[in-house]
Order: sequence, then structure tokens, then C-alpha cells
Amino acid sequence: MAVSDDRPVSPWPALWALVVGFFMILVDQTIVSVATPALMKGLSADVSNVVWVTSAYLLAFAVPLLLTGRLGDRFGPKNIYLAGLVLFTGASMWCGLSHTISGLIIARVVQGLGASMMTPQTMAVITRTFPAHQRGRAMSLWGAVAGIATLVGPIVGGVLVDSLGWAWIFFINVPVGVVAFVLAVRLVPKLPTHTHRFDLAGVALSGLGMFLIVFGIQEGQTYHWGTISGPITVWRLIIAGVVVMAAFVFWQSRNRGEPLVPLGLFKDRNFSLANIAITTVGFSITAMSFPLMLWAQVVRGFSPTRAALLLVPMAVLSGVLAPWSGRLTDRVHPRLLAGIGMTAFPVSLLWLSRVMSPSVPIWQFLLPVALLGIANAFMWSPIGTTANRNLPIHQAGAGAGVYNTTRQVGAVLGSASIAALMQAQLVSHLGKAAGGSAESFAGASGKLPAALGSGFSTAMGNSLLLPAAVLVIGLIAVVCFAVPRHMSQTHVKEEEPAPASR
Repeated sequence: MAVSDDRPVSPWPALWALVVGFFMILVDQTIVSVATPALMKGLSADVSNVVWVTSAYLLAFAVPLLLTGRLGDRFGPKNIYLAGLVLFTGASMWCGLSHTISGLIIARVVQGLGASMMTPQTMAVITRTFPAHQRGRAMSLWGAVAGIATLVGPIVGGVLVDSLGWAWIFFINVPVGVVAFVLAVRLVPKLPTHTHRFDLAGVALSGLGMFLIVFGIQEGQTYHWGTISGPITVWRLIIAGVVVMAAFVFWQSRNRGEPLVPLGLFKDRNFSLANIAITTVGFSITAMSFPLMLWAQVVRGFSPTRAALLLVPMAVLSGVLAPWSGRLTDRVHPRLLAGIGMTAFPVSLLWLSRVMSPSVPIWQFLLPVALLGIANAFMWSPIGTTANRNLPIHQAGAGAGVYNTTRQVGAVLGSASIAALMQAQLVSHLGKAAGGSAESFAGASGKLPAALGSGFSTAMGNSLLLPAAVLVIGLIAVVCFAVPRHMSQTHVKEEEPAPASR
């Protein structure tokens, strides 16, 4: 085990340094949604191919998270974070230089791998350097960054696409990545490391299972939910993915070494429920962006910037309220705070689905968007803090890895599912007018003819009902949160965070 000196170091500068990179990688989850029409036109791609630009990133992001959390424990969160930041920044340059949709998708896979190395280290540093009774304040910053980043991604993307072109939604990461690297080198402390064995069989099973499920869901409409090639059908692919994931869980329960997912973590009630809740949040945040941005640009004829600015009330309210919500997390039962957010989120999506029409006054559209901001302010920090608050320090990396994995798995499934549903809805409402397929319609550019606006609006509005329904599961989970240990009178003082040095 590596030994550090006993000089105390304030954890706040390190956290500020880490969230710069954390903000950048979360922005990249949603920034592509506003550039969808530009990518379709510039790379001669259809809507299914462009959604793969996001899905490939999310898949490469999600699968290694269980392993990269352990890598942080073994080699130090600072070292793994810096390595991931270099990979992410270089891949961002590659993305911007891509001239084909396939080249862009490959570059996004590499970018996702870099992001997967960075993300668990942020939460692990919070868990390992802040005592339990102060983690709510730290997580308020983490939660504000997570919520705002996923909301302002489309706004930043819109401005960049309009002013400089779609490649700059990736080029912008290069200077930000350099700044983040310098800050991390100077401010992030070295923490004690722990020896780990790595479950490579678990990585292979989880990666294969996720890919089969995501590919089957996202490409199902393309193959009319039938045969892909020879004996391979869409449904056989999805079922095979489920079977492989079941084998992964079975292997984790039988692995007597160090399983990728320590199932013992789930003995903590709040950890289990928080993982369910954040999966639904990841699903819905990702899924909602595509219908909203396509509707704004295709039906209303807004530029990418103007379409993205529709989300300003959401970003502003989330940014203002998230720190206050985070501070309350140390004193108020998490089921109350998270319950507010998890109730407001599906209500806002249902509201949006009903008002999306070719002629709706913009102020009527902005009201449910503002409610989305309130929802986000009361979700990220309470759920994230509750997930890991009760875990012992030595399981910080594993807990952060599992939590971030479930969030990203939700995002991957959200991206794949919304792509399939949007295509199905477009075929249902615009099949004849679009030449009989969603793809032939999606290849069009510019504002949709007025005669087709109503059908397209209905298709996009109906698509929002899927993430709204999924969020009900998350709401049930947070309502069942138990009182955190630090709020219990019988709580025994936990192990103090280890001293750190730079």
C-alpha cells in the first residue's frame, strides 16, 4: 500500500479541479442532440446512424466503469483521472476531424473510454476525503455540475453549430481539457492505494451483454424487428443480451476473488434504491433531448442556437436551486428532496408531450421546461449522496463505479430506446408522407412542410411518454429511502477519511 504523509489538505480545491473535467464529459453526453440535423446533413447520415454517435459514446463510457473505479483504488484516483483526461481530450480532436459517420462513431468510442476512466474518480475522492456529515455539501457541487452539464450541453452545442460548425462541439474540449489537466496536476491529492485483482471475465460478459441489448433495441426498427442476417433476428439478439447479463450476475455471485460488482454493496438499502433511481434519471435525461431538439428545429424551424435556448429556464433554475438542495441533503430525509425531483420530472415530460405542436406559443412550452429545472435541482445531489453515504471508505471506488455504471447504463438504454421509438412514431404518423420510412424523412433538411408538422409533433410528443413512464420506477425507489446512518441517533462514528498529500 502506498503511504502518504500526514499533512492535512482541504478537499475543496481538489473537488473544484475534478469537476472541470467532469463537467466536460457530461456535456458531451447531450451536446450531440442539438447537432443531429447538422450531422445528418454534413455526414450524409440518417437519424439512426446519428443516434449511434451518442449511443457508442455512452456504451464505451458505461461498460468499463466497473473496472475503472477499481483502477482508481489500485493506482490512485489522480493518476487514473489524468490518464482518462488525456485520452478524452485526444479523442475529442479526432471526433472533430472525422469526415464520415463511421469514423466519428469510432472516435466517440475512444472518447467514451476516456470518460469512463475519469468519472468514478470524482465521486471516490468525495467519499474518501469528506467525512459523512459533510458529504452533502460536497455532493451539492457535484450534483449541480452533473445537472447543469447535461442541460447546457444542447445550449453550448447550438451556439457552436451555428457559429463554427458541428466539428467545434468536439474541438471545444481540447482547451478545456488542457486547463482541467493543469488544475488536476496541481490541486488533486494523492490518496492511499489498495491492491486489487481485476475481474476481466466480468468486464467481457457485461460489455457483450450490453452491446447485444443496445444494438437490438436501437436497430430494431431498421430491420422491422425481424431478421438481421441468416438466423440472427432482432429479438434473438436482445434475448441473447439478457441471457449474457444474467450470466454476468451469476458469475459475480460465484466469484470468490474480487468480483466486478461486489453484490454485498446492495445489502445497503439506500445504495440499492439510489442505483435504481439514477438509472431511470440517466435514461430520461438522455432520451428526452432528441425529441425536443428535433421538434424545435424541424417543426418550428429554429436554428440550433435558438432551439437550445429553449432549455435556458431549465439550466438556470437547476443551477440556482441545486446548491441549496445539496446543503439540505445533510439535514433533510433524502426521500423528501429526491421525491420532489422525481415527481416533477415525469410531470414536466408529460406536460411537454401535450403542448408540443406546430403553433404552440413559446411561453407555454417554457413552463414545463422550467419545471424540468426544478426536477434536476432535487435529483442529482440527494440521490448521489444517499447512494454512497453509508459505504465504508475502502469500498469508495467500487461504490462509485457501480453507481456511475448504473447511471450510464440507463443513458445507453435511453438513447437506444428513444431512437427506436422515434422511428416507430415517425413511421406511424408520417409513413406515407415520408416515403414509407423514418429514414427517408430524416434525410431531409430544413423546416418540415406545414402539412406534416402536426404528425411530426405528435410523434415527438408521444416519444416523451417513454422516459416519463420510466421515471415512475425511480420515484417509487426514492420514496422507499431509509433514514441515512448519519441522521440516526444510534449511528456509530465512521472511519475518518485518510490523510492526503499532493
